[in-house]
Amino acid sequence: MRISEALATQRPFFSFEFFPPKDDEGSRALLSTIEMLAPLRPAFVSITYGAGGSSRERTVALAKQIQRDIGVTVMAHVTCVGSTRAELRALFDDLARGGIENILALRGDAPKGAASFEAPAGGFAHASDLIAMLRRNYDFCIGAACYPETHTEAPSPQVDLQHLKEKVDAGAEFLITQLFFDNDRFAEFTAQTRAMGISAPVIPGLMPITNASQVTRFTTSIGASIPPKLLRELELRREDPKAVEDLGVAYAALQATELLGQGAPGIHFYTLNRSPATRAIVSALIAGSAWRPSFGVVR
Repeated sequence: MRISEALATQRPFFSFEFFPPKDDEGSRALLSTIEMLAPLRPAFVSITYGAGGSSRERTVALAKQIQRDIGVTVMAHVTCVGSTRAELRALFDDLARGGIENILALRGDAPKGAASFEAPAGGFAHASDLIAMLRRNYDFCIGAACYPETHTEAPSPQVDLQHLKEKVDAGAEFLITQLFFDNDRFAEFTAQTRAMGISAPVIPGLMPITNASQVTRFTTSIGASIPPKLLRELELRREDPKAVEDLGVAYAALQATELLGQGAPGIHFYTLNRSPATRAIVSALIAGSAWRPSFGVVR
């Protein structure tokens, strides 16, 4: 199914993001994890591309295998990093032949060791260029990334929003946010996108906290913030991994409930290839769905 169709027919929906493991054993474990999540009826799962495009072949192979063997709709991440236009066309041809209908088109981060992103010779410099090429030449449903707390390389929130509008104008049909922990930031951001004339649906991306040190590193690297009250509670539990995970599951469930109640079309979960926390959150949301009478299929 095209994600644009899911957005039009399912309210709310849930989706899960995974990264390609480094070996066959890891791939088998990941497939097992996705099979365990399948009963939750995710609208789609997404497979990342790896830093610097390093896992491109495994991304394509996993995307095709998941959709073929498990029957879950897949969105493949593709970046501009390290690929010429001809190489990207070959990649998209392969994905299309494999029945993949959905692409998250990204500029991508600089390869490990590089000071900054540089467009490869014969490649693309911006996600908007990649999206425009996809729109001209293929029939994929195209998504793009957005940043409620502003991309770390953007000189200002206004410039970041202008770049986002360029991606939507080029052909992006939906947007998925970078992870965040403050719903007020998301509300402010979506209001700003609408004021800019961006009408594409914005899907909030949430990451359940399962490790205190890990989430601190993540938020620092991407320029996201942790609300002071949540940070205090996290620090109180830092030496107790189980207590940290319990807090993370509870907070994400409350965060998702509030977002859905405010009209978010669904929730995209950054799973870090782990299913227990995400399963617990989505199961709680489904069990408590009476608060939202329209939960389910839009008619």
